[in-house]
Amino acid sequence: MFGIKLCNMKSKLSSKTTPGMWFHFQKIKKPVGNKWVYKDKFLSDGSLERHKARLVAKGNTQQEGLDFQDTFAPVIKMTTVRTFLAIAAMRNWHIHQLDVNNVFLHGDLEEEVYMTLPKGFVPPPDIPNSVCRLRKSLYGLKQASRQWFSKLTDTLIRVGYVQSKADHSLFYKATDTSYTCILIYVDDLVLGGNDLSEITALKEVLDKEFSIKDLRNLKFFLGIEVARSTTGIHLSQRKYTLEIIEQANVLDSKSVSTPMDYKVHLSNDPDSLFEDPELYRTLVGKLVYLTTTRPDISYATQQLSHFMSSPTDIHYKVVLRVIRYLKTAPATGLFFPSKGNFQLKAFTDSDWAACF
Repeated sequence: MFGIKLCNMKSKLSSKTTPGMWFHFQKIKKPVGNKWVYKDKFLSDGSLERHKARLVAKGNTQQEGLDFQDTFAPVIKMTTVRTFLAIAAMRNWHIHQLDVNNVFLHGDLEEEVYMTLPKGFVPPPDIPNSVCRLRKSLYGLKQASRQWFSKLTDTLIRVGYVQSKADHSLFYKATDTSYTCILIYVDDLVLGGNDLSEITALKEVLDKEFSIKDLRNLKFFLGIEVARSTTGIHLSQRKYTLEIIEQANVLDSKSVSTPMDYKVHLSNDPDSLFEDPELYRTLVGKLVYLTTTRPDISYATQQLSHFMSSPTDIHYKVVLRVIRYLKTAPATGLFFPSKGNFQLKAFTDSDWAACF
């Protein structure tokens, strides 16, 4: 394992010592620290894809106004993702996925940022006590995500794409015969449209500018498994659901047919607080993300979210019930039919929004 880490560290150092990434200075101002972070990356089926080593700047040592200014960068909304896939299914669009290599290294830094030399990097003998000045962004810097998104935005606009006003992480290009769009979630990009040649052209632009990994047809995005057939597109979070079931330790528990007992009314009770509120918050937080493809647990999860600060034993029992409900069919999800229509439908009752 140490040999694998060392090899990955050398690879990352090589990718960061390209012209313009950094150069050496004698110590002028307080530099930002850094460290190596190791992580295993898995495929959608849970198998190991590769070991990763990443050099990360210690952003907590940055000084606002000196080392960084603005930091916000948008990501694609899940509502946009679902809408896009529903339309793509009905219009039989091509849907491809890209991964940008070393994504945060592409952003140009506007501030003057110095960093200590990383472990494993041999300083030049003629510059004692040297530090490096970052010309490009680096993982861990507070402005890294913003600078990357800015660079990508400029590139897309330059080749004729328009930024959506409804979702700033959605860009599209329309002609008389074609429609192409791109959805952005940091380094995960999804391309869709009716013209494969236009999608290919965009891939070539992005690969030339940033170096990308072409994952071809969309199968796994943000923890969501995407399965496509002639009848439509199915979204599920099976692996994620099984992880929740295991973490809640209900593998041997009996499943239930509904996520919540209609007789249960949740309320605050300071006399019966749950002994592990962090576990409660973790599980509810995961259930919230699971509602991306499981709207059937939305109401129960929304009710449980009201008690994140001081959950009780009753609240935790309801959490376990929701998870036992998920055991009945962990691969259940959303299905967008290819023969659907564009008519929007909504369902509610007379008491909708009573909790607001």
